[in-house]
Amino acid sequence: MDRKRMCLLLAVVFALNIAAIMFVGGADAASYKRGSTGSMVSKIQTVLKNQGFYKGAVDGVFGSATESAVKAYQKRFGLTVDGKVGPQTLKTMGLSESSTQNSDSGDLALLARLISAEARGEPYNGQVAVGAVVLNRVDHPSFPNTISGVIYQSGAFTCITDGQFNQPVSESAYRAARDALNGVDPCGGAIYYFNPATATSKWIWSRPLIVVIGKHRFCA
Repeated sequence: MDRKRMCLLLAVVFALNIAAIMFVGGADAASYKRGSTGSMVSKIQTVLKNQGFYKGAVDGVFGSATESAVKAYQKRFGLTVDGKVGPQTLKTMGLSESSTQNSDSGDLALLARLISAEARGEPYNGQVAVGAVVLNRVDHPSFPNTISGVIYQSGAFTCITDGQFNQPVSESAYRAARDALNGVDPCGGAIYYFNPATATSKWIWSRPLIVVIGKHRFCA
């Protein structure tokens, strides 16, 4: 092989190596892992903490405890267990890259996912009402003061543990989430709801009834 061809071959190999390095760097940049810091890490820790996977402080620092919690979360939801929070894990958590800059966008997506999982097949007013219950809890002193905190509060919504939360989100759920966020409240300030055909808790029947919409009873 002459010198010219050898130089050309080396140049091609060098270019391919650079491209591979850039690709790997881009993949890492799109995920959060040990050593990452910032507001998105805080959101990740909040989700993990509210679901009982993380016991540490929500400090925005992705350390070994956060990594262990992420692995446990990934194992629980059938994700690749690598301790890194990439696009798929973010999606399962109801988070998105855009929510770092636009919390309203992140709240909308998360609320829509909850509505779709909890009220799929319900009349539209019933879907809005489920979203309103979440927002009413945010404003109530007995519940977490953020949408993600309310949704991921341990034992609050069965869809978090039965897999429904990870199903595709219906278009009507996004519309219902927008209406709820804009102040529409068909449930009249309710902070609880349940389906009497499937409810297993005797306590929930003690809650004062406000309105029935579709299959759900909305209560104070």
